[in-house]
Amino acid sequence: MLKATKRAGPGPKRQREGAAADASVLARLAALKRMSVRELKAEWEALFAAPAPNNSRGYLELRLAWRVQELALGGLSRETRKMLDLLADEIDGVSDRKAIIADPRNPVIGTRLVREWDGVEHTVTVLRDGFEWQGRRFKSLSAAARAITGSNWNGYRFFGLGNARRSER
Repeated sequence: MLKATKRAGPGPKRQREGAAADASVLARLAALKRMSVRELKAEWEALFAAPAPNNSRGYLELRLAWRVQELALGGLSRETRKMLDLLADEIDGVSDRKAIIADPRNPVIGTRLVREWDGVEHTVTVLRDGFEWQGRRFKSLSAAARAITGSNWNGYRFFGLGNARRSER
């Protein structure tokens, strides 16, 4: 005879608590739609402990709805916050680190991509910060493909990498 030692998923009590919390959040979100701008600003002060930044109803509703859900259900994880901060720094040009925005289709550093074009075999080497072809460095694979062909190409498609990891997304 098999004996179950642990149930999968939350128990009935936990499910009821979760449903009650969800209903409470939904009720608060619905209430925001019925509030006047003055009431929204008062709600802002209660939730953020600061005066509302403006009188835009749409902005106040949207940001308050986010805050209600954040307080009830939890906010962004530490890892997500860190990644967003790094991306913002990189976009602003103040990042000290190497770029973290990278195309997931990029092969491993050192990989040699080979393609025949007009009867000539061309080899491009993947570098840490770009690509190399015939001793010339390129920031993108498309720039290397353009140098090889003389016309605009999507570099990943030119070297057959366009759909390489699409199944993993």
